[in-house]
Amino acid sequence: MEQLSDKRKISIMIAIITALFFAAINQTIIGIAMPRIIARLGGMDYYSWAITIYLLTSTVASILVGKLSDIYGRKPFILSGIGLFMIGALLSGFSSSIFELITYRAIQGAGAGVIMSTVFTAIGDLYEPRERAKWTGVMSAVFGLSSVLGPLFGGYIVDHLDWHWVFWIFLPLGIVAFVLIMLNFPKTAKRENESVDYWGSALLTLTIVPMLLAFSWAGQGEGKYPWASWQIIGLFAAALAAFAIFMQVQLRVKSPVLPLGLFKNSVFTVSNLVGFFLNAGMMGAIIYVPIFVQGVKGISPTMAGYVAMPMSVAMLVTTAVAGQLISKTGKYKKMALIGLVIMTLGMVLMYFMKADTSIGYLIGYMIILGLGIGIAMPVFSLTVQNAVSPKMLGVATATSQLFRNLGGTIGIAVMGSVMSSNLAKRMTEQASANAQSAAQMDPALKEKLALFANPQELLDQPKIAEAMKSLPPDLQAAFEKMLDMFRETLSSAITTTFLTGAIVAAVAVVIALFLKEIPLRSAKDKMPKAAVSGKETAASSES
Repeated sequence: MEQLSDKRKISIMIAIITALFFAAINQTIIGIAMPRIIARLGGMDYYSWAITIYLLTSTVASILVGKLSDIYGRKPFILSGIGLFMIGALLSGFSSSIFELITYRAIQGAGAGVIMSTVFTAIGDLYEPRERAKWTGVMSAVFGLSSVLGPLFGGYIVDHLDWHWVFWIFLPLGIVAFVLIMLNFPKTAKRENESVDYWGSALLTLTIVPMLLAFSWAGQGEGKYPWASWQIIGLFAAALAAFAIFMQVQLRVKSPVLPLGLFKNSVFTVSNLVGFFLNAGMMGAIIYVPIFVQGVKGISPTMAGYVAMPMSVAMLVTTAVAGQLISKTGKYKKMALIGLVIMTLGMVLMYFMKADTSIGYLIGYMIILGLGIGIAMPVFSLTVQNAVSPKMLGVATATSQLFRNLGGTIGIAVMGSVMSSNLAKRMTEQASANAQSAAQMDPALKEKLALFANPQELLDQPKIAEAMKSLPPDLQAAFEKMLDMFRETLSSAITTTFLTGAIVAAVAVVIALFLKEIPLRSAKDKMPKAAVSGKETAASSES
């Protein structure tokens, strides 16, 4: 990228931040609204798919665009990413079934992958790591701000407006982001003597897609297959075969889509492994928080947004502070470990939640989780970019995004399987225990309770209130008692995912212990001092 004045860099950063906020707010606004959307469209068994497909297409797009943006520049890809995201959001709002929603979310995810990969790489183009730490904190704070505003908007919309507006309300911001990038972002000349690794890109896609489909389709429930079924084993076998061929191609092509030499760099490798497990634990557990708040506690989406807000504020504050401290001291390992430990503690505490746990305790546990995530999240993109040569920024950042997205997608799929398995087991036990009392139950009460035997119906508070009002006063207490039993069953299934998330986050802590701390280079030091000799330099400059 050409030499730019500080004023021009600031104007570019404003455009980048707008694009990032547009993608982030559209993602966070959906999280709190998704339980109600699923209740209206149907398809509780496909709940995780509406999120998984977004991460799957985002994962594939981010890694493919990484190398291409190194060759052709960032600008055309940021613009195409914003365009794809807007199309996906517009179509998602027109969904009339869960399957249409999943399809359109796939388009949205592809756009998000392109945006996320290119905007973080663009910061690396503009600033050296020591200065970059401040902007990494700002960018993470954008996620924090969207995490505060998104749930509030999402909850309000599904309570007071048609749910379709969840996808449409911020589309004008996408137009603003597109125009700002178009006007401010500099063009970059195509890098000569660089070829596109089409075979590697295709094989990487053929590795990622079957693997993530296998994790997503395995388990119990409608549309699921047993882990030992030929469908799941076949998908894993296809992914393994594609990966083996991919490795051979990467060793032979001139300009590989994923240079294997990067993994000789221990900082690069450890940072990506931590990112994988961090996202697996965080995403796998966090998507079930709105279900717990709305389905177990019976809180409306609007109020659920307020319940989630303190966690987002904690993330926002600690992310900004962490970025400033890293920029000032140039140290990051201790901060990363502290953040990961606090995050693990937050998930452990959430495991002990029950249907009668007070909202105060729930908010407290979520604040602890938010503090940990806010401290740890900004670190590992920074360490990856600091460990490689500037010409490898695009592919290195995209690889970091790949590992995070893989972790998030696999985490959601695995924990969704854990929740479904526990929920099915608990529902069977409850049906057996209540068989005798059900036979003696008033027919009107039995009819109303049958509506809520499917856990997805617990997410529709207006429907529950309507059912309660339609019963005679003498049956309402019995209805409430049985409803509490359903909620306790759902609570038990959801909190198991928090325990699984805590175990995965603890693995991230252990891996982070092996992270080497190399000085963050500044504008005065174009290359990291500790990486200019020996194997680290060879790895970072390879290919």
